[in-house]
Amino acid sequence: MPLRESIIIEGDALTVLRRLPDEAAQCIITSPPYWGLRDYNTPDQIGLEPTLPQFIFRLVEVFREARRVLRDDGVFWLNVGDGYTSGNRGWRAPDKKNRARAMTVRPDTPDGLKPKDLLGIPWRLAFALQDDGWYLRADVIWHKPNAMPESVRDRPTRAHEYLFMFSKGERYFYDRDAVREVNNRNLRSVWNINTLPFPGAHFATFPPKLIEPCLRSSTRPGDFVLDPFFGSGTVGLVAEQLHRSYAGIELHPEYVALAAERLNADNRTIVRVAA
Repeated sequence: MPLRESIIIEGDALTVLRRLPDEAAQCIITSPPYWGLRDYNTPDQIGLEPTLPQFIFRLVEVFREARRVLRDDGVFWLNVGDGYTSGNRGWRAPDKKNRARAMTVRPDTPDGLKPKDLLGIPWRLAFALQDDGWYLRADVIWHKPNAMPESVRDRPTRAHEYLFMFSKGERYFYDRDAVREVNNRNLRSVWNINTLPFPGAHFATFPPKLIEPCLRSSTRPGDFVLDPFFGSGTVGLVAEQLHRSYAGIELHPEYVALAAERLNADNRTIVRVAA
């Protein structure tokens, strides 16, 4: 499946990636489903594996194939959130502000962890990818000034997520001048960016300002950017604004339709790939 122009591909991430050519994308920017926190009611979805190692294994497998599709001088940006053990409670009540957060199934507490433990998923995944051959180049703290309050009394409210920067080798394309800060400083590793809900999406979406420095530093105009978990299409939106092309892979038909509407994509832009 050659990449000649921007495209949205409906299908399983691993299945689709196996059909993409070698070194087709200059940059990968993505945020996969978080483990045990969402039920998208879609067969073969990632995020509801019975065990944490199974979840990590599936993502390592997906990103191993994505590494083949990435150019040798390309960069991979990965946003992944954390969570807490469920205490073996196999359900979650709906949130008053978002009833879609309700779940009828949740994975048990992983072996070796205790009730109320922080799972540590971002670093577990980062180290697994490092072991699989990726170069782990930076950990960016995405600080959320408008983070949602939490009804907790025995720990601080979480107001950050991680954004990891990976490469295929020691040398890669990185334009530091494109992302210099106001006083001409080199870009720092803590980014203060508000969350930004998108109407129509049931769950949190990438804020465009989180994607912009990734694209500006790791691509040139005309380059292809790949998002294996496209969601509502924010990576594609920012890519278009910065005159880059995109390939977005999304399993959920509802989100494919949402991204297509948001990006004014026609039927020629949408491809469906069966498992």
